[in-house]
Formats: sequence, C-alpha cells, structure tokens
Amino acid sequence: MIGPDTRLRLARPSLDLAAAERFYVDGLGLEVLWRTAERVPGEHDLLMVGPPGAAWHLELTHDPERPLRPTPTVDDLLVLYLGTPVDPALVERLTTHGGTRVPAHNPYWDEHGVTVTDPDGYRLVLCTRTWNT
Repeated sequence: MIGPDTRLRLARPSLDLAAAERFYVDGLGLEVLWRTAERVPGEHDLLMVGPPGAAWHLELTHDPERPLRPTPTVDDLLVLYLGTPVDPALVERLTTHGGTRVPAHNPYWDEHGVTVTDPDGYRLVLCTRTWNT
C-alpha cells in the first residue's frame, strides 16, 4: 500500500556523475548514500544522494557504453520546500558547483523561491513555502 512512509527514488540520467556530485553534495549539501565502486562492463554507474534517513533520494545513472543524454524540459522540477527564505549563500554554492540560476517557466516558482539548473539541465527549485497537505 502506498502511504506516507513509502520510499521514493527519483532516477535520472547524467552525462557526468562527478559534476552532478559536486552540485548536489558540495553545492546543495546532500550526502552520498551509495555509489558504484568500480566500472563493471554492461552495467550503469550509479550515484545516490539525499538526506540520510529521509524517505527519498536521487539516483543519478550513467552508462559509459551507451550514454543517454538528459532531456529535461523547463517544467521538470525537483522542488524542495524549505519553509524559510532561500539563503543567498546556498544559491552561490550551487552556482559555484556547476549550477546556473534561471528564471522559472512558471512565475509561481520565482514568486516563492529560486530555480537553479544542475549540470545536466534539470531544474531544482528551492521553495520558501512549506508543504501543506
């Protein structure tokens, strides 16, 4: 049964796992939860990042033998509800570590947060609001 304790893994392709790690770990502050230790022919390289103990994490995959180019649209969003104003130092860390601050496609996100693309072009929204069910 799907409920509030259901775990969520969001998987996305990446052209450069090291660049993605710099953005999500050094920039955003997530932790590496798991990664492939060595190259295994026929298998994908994996990097899993997230907050330890959370019910979600982000899995980034790369297949060096058949690389898949990420194809995010302007409305493919990973939204983090911070419940506080976005710290300018966090935005600076994200851009220093490979991100690009961009205007949101939906003006709602500019009104309530900051949008930054990751090195593969996926959009991260740091939202000032809280999540209310």
